[in-house]
Amino acid sequence: MSALFQNAYYLAVNFNSILYGVELACYAMTMHALLRRRKKWGWTDKFYVAFSTALLLLITIYMSTEAVFGEEMWIVHADAPGGQLEFFLENANIWYQTMGTASSVALNLLSDALLIYRMYVVWTHRWVIAFPCILYVASIALGIIQLYASGEPNADFFAGKAAQFGTAYYATTISLNVLATCVICGRLMHLGRVLEVARTTQGRGRGARRYTGTLAVVVESALPYSAAGIAFLVAYGMQSDISILFGAFYGMFTCISPQLIVLRIVTGSAWTKEWATETISGMEFETLADSYGGMTTMVATNEGTFTADLKSINSTEMV
Repeated sequence: MSALFQNAYYLAVNFNSILYGVELACYAMTMHALLRRRKKWGWTDKFYVAFSTALLLLITIYMSTEAVFGEEMWIVHADAPGGQLEFFLENANIWYQTMGTASSVALNLLSDALLIYRMYVVWTHRWVIAFPCILYVASIALGIIQLYASGEPNADFFAGKAAQFGTAYYATTISLNVLATCVICGRLMHLGRVLEVARTTQGRGRGARRYTGTLAVVVESALPYSAAGIAFLVAYGMQSDISILFGAFYGMFTCISPQLIVLRIVTGSAWTKEWATETISGMEFETLADSYGGMTTMVATNEGTFTADLKSINSTEMV
């Protein structure tokens, strides 16, 4: 364990605390939005309460175990025989560290499940989530194997067999994250471009910006989650001492990104299946353009239905 690793661990614990505060704020805003309409709760509202609470509980376990291990290594057992390196090697698989790893795996499963559902909401087609579901099932199996390997006696999460299984697990789950981000991001950008054409040609669809703007794309696609995952996977695969710092960002955004999505859902700022179906069903201009080379079609938005000139749309997209 080098000085770089210890510095990275120290920074990881501090960033965990900062981002945990962000998660607490997001959770409080989500609960406030839900409790304001408690008398009108449906099963989805109850689900989001349970889902958000589970995210908070799991991230609390994760960041607490990291902080406790740092305290034990640097303060409580600072003068232990062999020093901090020996303490780390002997206690890397201590029970509460394994519990922290288990909570992060469970957190991944919850977050990835939400992303798969959001892919379906944005696209409204089941075939879009077929391959992500396969990756999801694979990540469950690899996550269990990785937990077993890292929890064995004398195992080290950052080296040996545990690291090999860990690399396979994180490669699978982060691939799912990146795929979901690209699919959702691409869809929202496409819809945003089409609705922008409708806005400029017909003066309608201004309200759709809240669903397809930059903030919506970043949050709905869980972009920070995927970006942190890529950085962590590269560092972890290279067995770099700084991987624990990137792992902290990845672990925290595993909670914060889905919590932000839930916050947008409960405040009415996120895409819903009904709104997406209404909008996409009205946007049949592409098929008509290919078939008839122009004319007009009807485009539905949350502000009503309007007529879009296909020739103007095609010329705008070509520019």
